[in-house]
Amino acid sequence: MSDDKTKTGQDRKLISLTQAYEVRDWCKSLGCTEAQLRKAVEEVGDSAEKVHTWLKNNK
Repeated sequence: MSDDKTKTGQDRKLISLTQAYEVRDWCKSLGCTEAQLRKAVEEVGDSAEKVHTWLKNNK
């Protein structure tokens, strides 16, 4: 994911695990641990919607 702050719409739809602050923010937003977030992305890809659904069903 790009760090272009003008493209925030895309940032809300895709999860990037390459930036520590993004991992932290997604974990806080989704109410999960980093390990849970990484597992969800591994299972369903980087779509925030799919990750949210996976976490809801697999916590």
